[in-house]
Amino acid sequence: MARDTQACEQLRQEWLAHVQEDYLQEELQAMEGDSQAVTDAFFQDLVFGTAGLRGILGAGSNRMNVHTVGRATQGFADYLNANFQNPSIAIGRDSRNRGDELVRRAASVLAANGVTAYVFPVIVPTPAVSFAVRDLGCSGGINMTASHNPAAYNGYKAYGPDGCQIVTEAADAIGEAIAEVDMFGGVKAVDFDEAVADGRIQWIGDEVLDRFIDAVEACSAATEADRQTPLRLVYTPLNGTGLDCVRRILDRVGITDVAVVPEQAQPDGDFPTCPYPNPEIREALELAIQLAEEVHPDLLLATDPDADRVGIGVKAGDDYQLLSGNEVGVLLLDYLASQAAARGEDLGRRVAVTTIVSSSMVDALADHYGFEVRRTLTGFKYIGEMIAELEAAGEADRFLFGFEESYGYLNGTHVRDKDAIDATMLICQMAQHYKAQGMNLAEAMEALYERHGFYANRTLSFAYPGAEGSQRMAQLMAGLRSQPPADIAGLAVEETVDYAEGAGNLPPADVVEFRLAGGNKVIVRPSGTEPKVKAYLFAQRPTRAQAEDLLDDMAGAMSTIMA
Repeated sequence: MARDTQACEQLRQEWLAHVQEDYLQEELQAMEGDSQAVTDAFFQDLVFGTAGLRGILGAGSNRMNVHTVGRATQGFADYLNANFQNPSIAIGRDSRNRGDELVRRAASVLAANGVTAYVFPVIVPTPAVSFAVRDLGCSGGINMTASHNPAAYNGYKAYGPDGCQIVTEAADAIGEAIAEVDMFGGVKAVDFDEAVADGRIQWIGDEVLDRFIDAVEACSAATEADRQTPLRLVYTPLNGTGLDCVRRILDRVGITDVAVVPEQAQPDGDFPTCPYPNPEIREALELAIQLAEEVHPDLLLATDPDADRVGIGVKAGDDYQLLSGNEVGVLLLDYLASQAAARGEDLGRRVAVTTIVSSSMVDALADHYGFEVRRTLTGFKYIGEMIAELEAAGEADRFLFGFEESYGYLNGTHVRDKDAIDATMLICQMAQHYKAQGMNLAEAMEALYERHGFYANRTLSFAYPGAEGSQRMAQLMAGLRSQPPADIAGLAVEETVDYAEGAGNLPPADVVEFRLAGGNKVIVRPSGTEPKVKAYLFAQRPTRAQAEDLLDDMAGAMSTIMA
């Protein structure tokens, strides 16, 4: 339940009495007399869920800071000590502001609670943290990252011993443990440097990152003939963590003609050239496009700040066309399946994994090649769980590819999270494959549309910020369940699927699906990391123009429904 204005002010006073950090004290004092600022900072405790924590950096119980991170880590440590013998945690961070401070705080709390903390001394991609958990045999992991959120954010992503983001049961148990911890009196901590000296905190050596790159290289899909095809690339890490690992893996597979966007090459948590460092949006790739106009590459790529997502663009006419996450996922799945078929593999035993909000075109590819499709709830952790199930059955080799529509891809079992280092390698190798046939990736996608029909997708985000936002989101979802629309954009709602009750073999989730006439559909779900509700639109029509027109109509209808 949200705290009222008086309770928020009382909590601010408590923080003023306990907080030692000068910058947090200054922020708390600056809130004096601003009831809205106080309420936004204190109306709730930052919620811990399957995505860990994520929020705006600053002072307050609803903000990312050393105190909320300390409390969360104390709860995590209590959970670990209750469930593991001699527990240990691998910790990493991306380029976001105050990441090092938050890592040191988390490691200090773990060390004080008898949990060995293995810490990356430099920024690393998110998949490298997932890899380190598995490689070092840890009980779990922590990554300080807010993915592609704006610069004001940071986050705390928690992993289980399999290197996969924690699932609901673990998140609930950790959340309950956190709730028992007093913010200022209940957190144990030791001096970071003293814990390093006595071994309770240990630095992760370069050899772990070397083994990660080795594991990615083992996922290479290129034929020797395709490897001989020269490829020119423009790449931007968006001031994040991707540059070193991307360069290393591309060198390994023989792709060396790479122009890096200079303004976005170095880590910078302020993201000065890109207020929203999300490779899904064109604004994030504008500098890459400008550089591409100078050097004329075959392909441009952008990895997000923690290098678990990648977006791409190719020249189409006089401009650069950005392919969607669904299109890249479909292209990669088709590429990997066709390569496997060419090697004579039995695709009937292979498994592709994607989410309920990803393109329906996957099913057309499965019909064409004969592989199995398994769909999960939204979130790559569920894809990771599916890989783990195959591994537990001794069938890890059946895994063909996993992707989600939000630009996350993986074709190996070395990690349990989406991996933009792996995906960058595969996308470049796929580009070599099609270039050898005289095609770029946009043309390759059009060829798939011609073969299988046109599948169009669009994602809408409706923001509900502030103290009232979560309540408004809950009301909207309840309304969609109790009074679902009779039609959307003139298409009859033929079936409403409420995932809160479980659907198929999937666990319950706060998701509602409207299945429309003609094989079209809309799926609505709250974001797990931002104060937003997302609507996923799916249209099938004979031509691109018809599908885009239908998406426009569906978008207008959903904007009215969600208002």
